[in-house]
Amino acid sequence: MKITAVTPWLINADWDDRPGGDLPRNPTTREFLFVQVETDAGITGWGEITPFPGLVGNRAMHGFVKEVGALVIGEDPSDIDYIWHKLFRRMTYVGSRGATTAAISAIDIALWDIRGKELGQPIYKLLGGAVRDKIGLYCHPPEPKDPVSAAIDAKEIVASGHRAFKFDPFMRSLPKGNAWYIDGQISKRGEEEAVEITAAIREAVGPETELLIDAHAMFNVPTAVRLAQRLEPFDILWFEEPCPPESYHALKQVKDQIPQKISVGERLYTRWEFIPILEQELADYIMPDVTWTGGISELKKIANLAEAYYVPLSPHDAAGPINVIAGAHVCMNVPNFYKLETNKYDLSNYNPFIDHPLDIREGDLYVSDRPGLGLEIDLDYLKAHALEGYGG
Repeated sequence: MKITAVTPWLINADWDDRPGGDLPRNPTTREFLFVQVETDAGITGWGEITPFPGLVGNRAMHGFVKEVGALVIGEDPSDIDYIWHKLFRRMTYVGSRGATTAAISAIDIALWDIRGKELGQPIYKLLGGAVRDKIGLYCHPPEPKDPVSAAIDAKEIVASGHRAFKFDPFMRSLPKGNAWYIDGQISKRGEEEAVEITAAIREAVGPETELLIDAHAMFNVPTAVRLAQRLEPFDILWFEEPCPPESYHALKQVKDQIPQKISVGERLYTRWEFIPILEQELADYIMPDVTWTGGISELKKIANLAEAYYVPLSPHDAAGPINVIAGAHVCMNVPNFYKLETNKYDLSNYNPFIDHPLDIREGDLYVSDRPGLGLEIDLDYLKAHALEGYGG
């Protein structure tokens, strides 16, 4: 079998930030970047790249995948490790992290999908089999705007059966969202509103639900420390990405001064960037993204590294169905697993473009025994929703 084509699809899908519930619905659209790998045996594999911030990032990645994909035409798709290293080493002069590993991730996931379909097995069986029968999830509410609406959203999540969720109470007070960092500070009013929102959420869900705080790598050291300390009364499980990822020293300063556990990893790429995190004891949880860090192959390797330090894995996911299910296959196999992230508790927005809805019950994802990833992307939907010039 040989690879005959690698095709990126950038689509604009129908989306609703509030499917159901007591608050007004919010119909909108959302971009997804899927990658289709075809073979001369008629077997097609699917990968995904978590959308990059802003419109330019997604369009740049579409073109980059085309260039990278050309390097694997004619290769045997079962040579997954060889193809991974071939692409990774070819890109060292332009940078072997970020865009490079995102493109590799999509192709790697698709190759595992092909291999599973060829052998008639789900991917987790090929990784060594299951060590659990379901995948615990944590999800997100819509961005908290005020204490009242945040409490309503939190109650809906708990009613769905989820036992944990993550939110950013600071985002509404920052000027440009999670891609923006200038001085790493927040206004005094913004800080007080974050405390009020968090207090309302904790009161709404009671003591049993695990609350995770995402700081989105936005803060300088003293600000991150102060915010974490202000939230101590609300029993926060982890304080995620308190400061930008470039300085391990800054991360250590924060970790040494705050009461919560720390989680990092969505902005880290490949096993090499996780080694100092583990060796220097800088995080209590790690959260690599399967569509950014190097695919299923690399996520499994990172999980194995973390297992040696008894650090739990909790893969990041803020995108589409392949992101969720690819990470879930690895989580089915590795012992050191906490929970898998999903965008929200109701993932029915995915249903129009996949052939099997994700099987989520009471806050758990059940991975099917269908071959490969266990789902197919609807090509007709992609063709109908592809951005002009960015389809197959």
